[in-house]
Amino acid sequence: MRRVCVFCGSAAGARPEYAQAAEALGRAIAARGLGLVFGGGAVGLMGIVSRAALAAGAEVTGIIPHGLVMREAGNRDLPDLRVVASMHERKAMMAEMSDGFVVLPGGYGTLEEAVEALTWLQLGIHRKGVAFVDTLGFWSRQMEMLDHMVAEGLLKPDMRRMAMLAPDGAAALDALEGFAAPDVPRWLRPGEA
Repeated sequence: MRRVCVFCGSAAGARPEYAQAAEALGRAIAARGLGLVFGGGAVGLMGIVSRAALAAGAEVTGIIPHGLVMREAGNRDLPDLRVVASMHERKAMMAEMSDGFVVLPGGYGTLEEAVEALTWLQLGIHRKGVAFVDTLGFWSRQMEMLDHMVAEGLLKPDMRRMAMLAPDGAAALDALEGFAAPDVPRWLRPGEA
């Protein structure tokens, strides 16, 4: 694993533990000699994790749509800020550049990115792990929803296991390093998704 993609909120959240978890993850990425790929934002948990990783010596790549740069949400201080045309292009580039995904707390966008990464794994588009950092139990209810999908026959148990839950960023990175992708047929290629 050379680079990890982090999905997280553009808000910092209501409790300081979320920012602390983002800072710790940024430092852990750098301490392991990994690079960070993220959504390019200067605000919220995105800004926190990227500044922490950069300050600790990690190579940091931000990928942001032009429209968000125009609203001054992009981190223009990054040595490697890539401006793309759309959210779709952003997510595709983030996935292409990374070797695994860590999901910090966030809102709709974070959830959508994480679920898309899991969907692409299920379809065989990529073979990269997805680990959720369960700060203050943030993702526990989502994991219960995935268990409910299995119980209702709408998600296969082997695919449910692909959504890994970790207590902190270091454990999430450990989970990614030990990840073995399921043996699934390749349903689609990235350009076909």
